[in-house]
Amino acid sequence: MQGKERLDRQLLDAGALVGHLVPAGSMFAFLAAHRQDLFTDGDFADLFPSGRGRPSVPASVMASVMVLQVLHDCSDAEAAEAARCDLRWKVACGMALDDKGFHPSTLTYWRRRLAKSARPHRINDAVRQVVQETGILRGRHRRAVDSTILADAVATQDTITQLISAIRRVRRQVPGAAEQIAAVCTGHDYTRPDKPRIDWDDPAAKDALVSALVNDANTLIDALAGVESDERTQAALGLLALVAGQDVEPAEGSDGTDGRWRIARKVAPGRVVSTVDPEARHTRKSPENRRDGYRAHVAAEPETDIITDERLTQAAGADNSDPAVAAEFLDTEHNTENNTENGEREWYGDSAYGTGDLRSAIVDAGHHAVIKPMPLQAPVEGGFTVDDFTVDERAGTVGCPAGHTRPISPTRWVSFGALCRHCPLRARCTKSKTGRKIVLHERDARPRRFVEGALVETLHEEPARIAEHLRLEDQHSRQ
Repeated sequence: MQGKERLDRQLLDAGALVGHLVPAGSMFAFLAAHRQDLFTDGDFADLFPSGRGRPSVPASVMASVMVLQVLHDCSDAEAAEAARCDLRWKVACGMALDDKGFHPSTLTYWRRRLAKSARPHRINDAVRQVVQETGILRGRHRRAVDSTILADAVATQDTITQLISAIRRVRRQVPGAAEQIAAVCTGHDYTRPDKPRIDWDDPAAKDALVSALVNDANTLIDALAGVESDERTQAALGLLALVAGQDVEPAEGSDGTDGRWRIARKVAPGRVVSTVDPEARHTRKSPENRRDGYRAHVAAEPETDIITDERLTQAAGADNSDPAVAAEFLDTEHNTENNTENGEREWYGDSAYGTGDLRSAIVDAGHHAVIKPMPLQAPVEGGFTVDDFTVDERAGTVGCPAGHTRPISPTRWVSFGALCRHCPLRARCTKSKTGRKIVLHERDARPRRFVEGALVETLHEEPARIAEHLRLEDQHSRQ
């Protein structure tokens, strides 16, 4: 059942005894004064529909702890310890000095209930409402965007493990599937929890197992095609079909109709990495550092550290990339009622956000982009990059460092071809036998002007703004 915070103060109430030690204007002082108005019992009543059982920790207390946990970047164990031992946390949460707090797993319990509810972001919404009503961001026109990878909590599964796991899920969740699996599936005993017993070092044995499992999956899907299905059944069958198709291809010399398959020599776009958590995806923080999980995106006001927007997306996919989500932040910010006096923003980000599309969207919205340019790759080490070529959009031509000029094609390709054959600068420009080729982005002019434009704009700012600009640029360069 839902627990409620007492209106009368306890004998050793932290706010009454040591509340004067908490700095005025801090988040601790704000929560101490307004947590019950910000997080009312009625806003969390749907999480505890039963009136029976042991009362939960009051919603105003847990919501305040979660806000402080995010603000101070604490783990569950660290947040629980702070609520038990830190006077500021006790004052903020309305706890007594001798309150023993709660077990760290309580935070996990609350997050699960919130995640499954109809309003999983209610705590963020309440904080956002306070930010808007107080006008704390009024006059602050800078926004910094960034993202990070949140590691998945389950183990990544290989193709064979995924196929077996998906068939077992169908066996558990689809009515009549157990009988069908016993009747038509021969590649593995899906009632056993262990792995198939084969020579895993023998490629032929592995291909034979893959073929048997894929054929079992396809046969099972056909056998259950007429089964009455609800959402859970459809999800299990859909996942099986996805897993059976994403990582395999017909064996050499086969078109798949003869039942011969092998693990594909490629990675499927948006590949499911685990049947336990089908939304998790492969991604990379660097060419050497591969991660599995999700991507968290935030936009924040850098002086107050107030997060103005956030998204949790799959770790891969064009719609989940840093520039794509930043464009969503831009749209939300541009349309919000909490704009500054002139409605302009300065958007700060590292080179991951340096696409022509995002910069153009920022400028088109009447804002300014302060984004570290993406590093340019030269075909020859230490040679000419695309910035060494002169683009004349009006004439529709591109000039190279040697003085040659070529037209821009309708698809924005530029090929210098035979002009490179006897060019004295060829060794610094290209290794291609057919000469240097350049592909221009449709918004090529805007990134090309960015560095010079940012510097010119900055020189007109007051000294304090110049120092801040250089500080942020130095911070981005270290990243």
